[in-house]
Amino acid sequence: MKQAWKNRVIVITGASSGIGRATALALAKKGAHVVLAARREEPLDDLARECEALGVRALVVPTDVSDPAAVRNLADEALRAFGHFDAWINNAGVYLLGSLEETPDDAFRQLMETNFFGTVTGTRVAVAQFRHQGYGTLVNVASTFGAVAGPYVSAYVASKHAVRGFSSSVRQELLNTGIDVCTVLPAAIDTPLWRHTANYTGWRIRPVEPVYSPERVATAILRVLKEPKPEVLVGPAARGFVAMHGLMPGTFERTMRGVTDAQHFEKVRQRPTSGSLFRPMAEGTGASGGYRSGGKPWLRRLLFAGGLAAAAVSLRRRGAGRRLGVRVAHALVG
Repeated sequence: MKQAWKNRVIVITGASSGIGRATALALAKKGAHVVLAARREEPLDDLARECEALGVRALVVPTDVSDPAAVRNLADEALRAFGHFDAWINNAGVYLLGSLEETPDDAFRQLMETNFFGTVTGTRVAVAQFRHQGYGTLVNVASTFGAVAGPYVSAYVASKHAVRGFSSSVRQELLNTGIDVCTVLPAAIDTPLWRHTANYTGWRIRPVEPVYSPERVATAILRVLKEPKPEVLVGPAARGFVAMHGLMPGTFERTMRGVTDAQHFEKVRQRPTSGSLFRPMAEGTGASGGYRSGGKPWLRRLLFAGGLAAAAVSLRRRGAGRRLGVRVAHALVG
């Protein structure tokens, strides 16, 4: 298996923590060389040492993906060190919570600069090199919120819908060129993202369960690098949310509002913060953020599946949508 990855070079943005870090380590274990990019240099250096201890080369290139010149420099440094790169993973991203009225305009715009325009720039420079060498795989990490929506995350949802649509369009342009464009859409993942969140709600937050490990997303990314697919949802909850939205969008929206109010906010006040939106935070350099549930996630998943099954039947009844939304919300919060 390692032979298949030997001498492959993979560029990863947002590698200093979370999904990016987990993916870099998973690739290094397979024998691939990695180019590590993020705003924070120190955690990248630590990660590079871990990857090199596994017998591969690791290049650190501090990069703010909201700066197009920095992204172009990332590609140049990768080519200078390795002469090529086989894949490029646009993973860097930030999270923002706040109602539309509460979210400052500059915060909304900065999130789009990082999550969407950073992906656009990364795609441009990656595709240019892939065209030159005649092959390559691009992986754009979106979110389940690239397929559905939730309250208080309008900026984040807009950015991830944009990433998904942009990726689909570029994929069609590159058909039959030897260049693959894959979009990965994870559910809630246990990463330091939640500590880094720009939060204008006035309340401390936690991720909505079920919460999956970053290694689960890393495994999905490695699969599409090996066997490219247009889109991959990561986590049963992601597939459940998308299915529920397709079956009954109105009920889904009411359910998401109830689940968000019940699960996303703790009963602890917090002053507004821009988190890591404009500048990186020192804390949170691991793959995990320490948010995995100590409860019974299998029960929540079972209840969620039961809610979906009930939905198909209940939809036929007048007024079922509202009652079903309440039942599914209770199932999710367990």
